[in-house]
Amino acid sequence: MERRCVLVTGATRGLGRALVEHCLSRGDAVVGCGRGPSSLSHDGYTHFECDVTDARAVTALFRDLKGRFARLDVLINNAGVASMNPIALTPIEAARRMIETNFVAAFNFTREALRLMRSSPAGRVVNLTSVAVPLRLEGEAVYAASKSALETFTRIAAREIAPFGVTCNAVGPSPVATALTDAVPRHKMDALIRGQAVQRWANADDVINVVEFFLRRESAMVTGQVIYLGGIG
Repeated sequence: MERRCVLVTGATRGLGRALVEHCLSRGDAVVGCGRGPSSLSHDGYTHFECDVTDARAVTALFRDLKGRFARLDVLINNAGVASMNPIALTPIEAARRMIETNFVAAFNFTREALRLMRSSPAGRVVNLTSVAVPLRLEGEAVYAASKSALETFTRIAAREIAPFGVTCNAVGPSPVATALTDAVPRHKMDALIRGQAVQRWANADDVINVVEFFLRRESAMVTGQVIYLGGIG
């Protein structure tokens, strides 16, 4: 297998941590970032403490990245925050935080990453969205709107960056047991899962399977796609 240079945001726990460990297991050089330190110790792993919404910190991260690696092959925009509240009870600060983290940060990381991806033989951007978009769940108006913006960005970015040999796709996991879903009442999550064709919680391997499909060299013609897990509908 060819060794890739991979950057994962939101890498300290949950899906981000699982994606980091998967890439390390296949021999990739992996860079992760999160608001706190990482407990992961591996020769192939470099961790940055960075708030993805802090533009200056992100610029510094990429400056350091450029000095350490010749190129970047993969960007996985995984960092995200959620808040399940009715519109009338959602503080404006919480709404801004979701939009800044779930959409604006992914835009900024993609913009910065492209400068290092032009020399990659198979540049890949993968964004993590959510089934909250097509399900139009009550209480998740701002969260779903931020992810909807990310999906539109994915489709348009795919067209803009195709001339550089870089693809851009998104995967929307059905519910996975992470810190994001822990805050949602269990009966609401159970009702959501009952509405899926595959009536079970997703796990990290389900998501990694789709991400790795997008990352393959053979997937060079797959771009601008959004794949939801679970058979929602």
